[in-house]
Amino acid sequence: MKTAASSEFPSAGEAPWPPATRAWWAVGVFCIAAVLSYSDRQILSLLVDPIRADLHATDVQIGLLQGAAFALIYSVAGVALGRAADVLPRRLVIVAGILIWSLATVACGYASSFGSLFAARAAVGIGEAALAPAAMSIITDSFPVNRRGAAIGTFLMGMIVGGGVALALGGLVVHAAEAGALHNLPILGSLAPWRCGLVILGLLGLPAALLAITVPEPSRRHLIGGGSARPVPLRDAAGRLAALWPVLLPLYAAMGLSSLCDFAILNWVPTFLSRRFSVGVAEIGGVLGTVVIVGGVLGSLGAGIVADRMVKRGGASSRLILAVGAMVVGVMATLFALASSPILVFALAGFWIFASTTGQSVGITVLQELAPGDARGLSVSIVSLVNIGLGLALGAALPALILQQVLHNPTAVGAAITIVALPCAILATLLYRVALTAARKVDKT
Repeated sequence: MKTAASSEFPSAGEAPWPPATRAWWAVGVFCIAAVLSYSDRQILSLLVDPIRADLHATDVQIGLLQGAAFALIYSVAGVALGRAADVLPRRLVIVAGILIWSLATVACGYASSFGSLFAARAAVGIGEAALAPAAMSIITDSFPVNRRGAAIGTFLMGMIVGGGVALALGGLVVHAAEAGALHNLPILGSLAPWRCGLVILGLLGLPAALLAITVPEPSRRHLIGGGSARPVPLRDAAGRLAALWPVLLPLYAAMGLSSLCDFAILNWVPTFLSRRFSVGVAEIGGVLGTVVIVGGVLGSLGAGIVADRMVKRGGASSRLILAVGAMVVGVMATLFALASSPILVFALAGFWIFASTTGQSVGITVLQELAPGDARGLSVSIVSLVNIGLGLALGAALPALILQQVLHNPTAVGAAITIVALPCAILATLLYRVALTAARKVDKT
């Protein structure tokens, strides 16, 4: 991948790289936003049974709330917002997105029916679709290639940590509300425990929007138009990406299938622990949240640091070796049907998160190194389209459908997860290997 983006030094006529303190400040702010984004997205997985009881919803409807309600609008809005990140001030795109998803999460806490909760979840999807394309574009324009993996890995770590925060914080809030600790607080006192968790997470997003305003906007680099400040047409940007299809097609597919497994596992492991082993919400949230955070940090930030070192020895394509190796571990971690204790369930979830985040971190970093500056937002929005459109829409719903239509046993959640995740993990591993082979050919050109 010997593109202009691969140089540690700016190309002729381009501005110097931003100071490290400024670049890492942006990464830190985006990491906080990512934590809140994934917290708002993932918290419903901890609230399945309370929502079912309060809104008289079925498992399939809960799967739709976790998946389709969010994924459909996220997928549609994502491409448009990815393009917006390529042509508008990226900082403003991020601030608007944070405000929308935060207020929509608060609205989820006040939903009075399945329909109103579905609509509020769709609005969460609109806001969250703005973050990744604009943030990735800013990060890529702030770091040279030999430091970019760690920076992107840190941002992605925020997304995974957000899933853990949703479980841990959500569990604590629900437990506190059930114990009456929030009874005298304004806004929260009259709400059911599951509603308190949603409202609190939504309100936490408002300070994050203020932080995002402080992020400087770096100069865009390696533009298709040769450095012109005028954005190129969407057709030209899409055409440049399409020319890279031998690498990008298997890479997008591998990340999408891995994402499908993510949502099948994270959305249904709490229910598996509750129904099969009678583990309480607070314990599930605390332990599973910690496991997700540890696995996510090792798989995103750790993989980013290791991959940056590998680039110096074997070229940019060598990053994908990590993805292939990690996904071999991930295949084994989908065997929840064989889990005989809560400890084993927690361990499998942790190994899967490590494997998946390693692949995602490496894949997105390679993608940003290939994509020209005028199409980086678009390239990441396609990742989001595939990950959410394929991953969340199907990953959250398929285990519920298998439980209801095939297994006919509400406690067989572990088997349902494995039936969905195992074949997808195997195929994702093979596709990462195909992408590695294609990327090596690009390295030689």
